[in-house]
Amino acid sequence: MPEKIITLEGIEPVEFYGVANSNLQRICDLFPKLKIVARGSLIKAIGDDAELVRFEDKMNSLLAYSAKYGHISPEVVSQVFSEGLRSAEEAQNKDIIVYGNGGLIVKARTENQHRLVSMYGDNDLLFAVGPAGSGKTYTAIALAVRALKNKEVKRIILTRPAVEAGEKLGFLPGDMKEKLDPYLQPLYDALNDMIPPAKLQKYVDEGTVQIAPLAYMRGRTLDNAFVILDEAQNTTLSQLKMFLTRMGRNAKFIVTGDITQIDLPRRSDSGLVRAMELLRGIKGIGMVEFDKRDIIRHSLVKHIVKAFEQAGDGGAPQNETADRQ
Repeated sequence: MPEKIITLEGIEPVEFYGVANSNLQRICDLFPKLKIVARGSLIKAIGDDAELVRFEDKMNSLLAYSAKYGHISPEVVSQVFSEGLRSAEEAQNKDIIVYGNGGLIVKARTENQHRLVSMYGDNDLLFAVGPAGSGKTYTAIALAVRALKNKEVKRIILTRPAVEAGEKLGFLPGDMKEKLDPYLQPLYDALNDMIPPAKLQKYVDEGTVQIAPLAYMRGRTLDNAFVILDEAQNTTLSQLKMFLTRMGRNAKFIVTGDITQIDLPRRSDSGLVRAMELLRGIKGIGMVEFDKRDIIRHSLVKHIVKAFEQAGDGGAPQNETADRQ
């Protein structure tokens, strides 16, 4: 029978086929008259000539989309195959959150990033939890920058608990700010992608953008602010309560964390999971749980996370086994 072979050039097959071959399965579902077999970077389709021509055309569009945007999903496959490349790209552009420096386009790229963005409008408090590299903090900061640019809020406040991830801050040189700035650097890095350096420095100097340890939040009432608590897995339940009760008028709060990377002396001291259990179902509070499918760093990061999950080791010292159980 006639056949057509498609070659994935410059595209990682594992990424293209999707988790558990979900993208490939969607392709097969959309062409039930063809026998489709994937081996490494080659996809072979066998069947009717007319159907093979249509298959090749749609696959070329899908490969173009993947090369341009760096990812695909079953939903993207369906849209490209049913409505065409242009329609899929228009849908992609609707997901733009904010335009960053040097023409950088910051947009939701995964299903749960989309969920976080869509839930933002209906909830004043959002929890975004999941593995490293899933974009939860970056997406939250993009929403904050957009809100500031649109004058929805007057300031952005980014905070982290000053918990030492296996290191001792006390031995670092400098005053307290100089000790803490490296720990808060990931937040600065995200902002530097989205706000011109000179303008960001001006915002920091005048207090429009504030980056500080969680302890500095005590006693404050945060009005007209977009507030993000990052690394929330390293807070106790009482610290989370303190933070959440800082919420003032016209405030947006997002709490992000990864419960597999708890740096507290005892993992059981983390209050993030318990806080989510207590607050789940309250109107105005939304929760998004990211997973491996949302990881958008180097392709190896997904495999690293999976390996640690399979080993049952989230990175905690061996003597904390009882706390994990």
